[in-house]
Amino acid sequence: MVTIYEKREVVRVRPATAADGEAIRVIRNHAVATSTALWTDTRQSPADAAVWLAVHLARGSALVAESGGEVVGFAVYGPWRDLDGYRHTVENSVYVREDSQGLGVGGALLGALVEAARGAGHHSMIAGIESGNATSVRLHRRFGFTEVGTVREAGLKFGRWFDLTLMRLALED
Repeated sequence: MVTIYEKREVVRVRPATAADGEAIRVIRNHAVATSTALWTDTRQSPADAAVWLAVHLARGSALVAESGGEVVGFAVYGPWRDLDGYRHTVENSVYVREDSQGLGVGGALLGALVEAARGAGHHSMIAGIESGNATSVRLHRRFGFTEVGTVREAGLKFGRWFDLTLMRLALED
């Protein structure tokens, strides 16, 4: 048996700033190009990414995780639906740089994001997860999210239809 000792850098989660925009864009565009976590084929340009991030910064709903002085992940929440009846429900997104996955970065980001949404007075948080993404489903369960349904063939990417699992967390007691 071989024992491997892994050196893990301390991960620090903090509010995102405009200066984090390019690192966030790189992580997001990698997910667009290589994964089914984000159902779009359109990569963000620097200008589009700056506008997208500015909306989250104004709302206070963007966080980054740093390790070794580099941004290794980000998390945001935003309105679940545009109608005012949904104004107290938000949807989360958590993305971790490929070389930092499996090290607890996603959990650190999701935990901080849930607390930020609670602090902002939101009532519930929704996660829309590609049904085959067992890692994300497990992560959300660990934070108390419960599965509320699955929409079959909700999205198309890479020429295939994917199911969407919806999970919910109550933010108020």
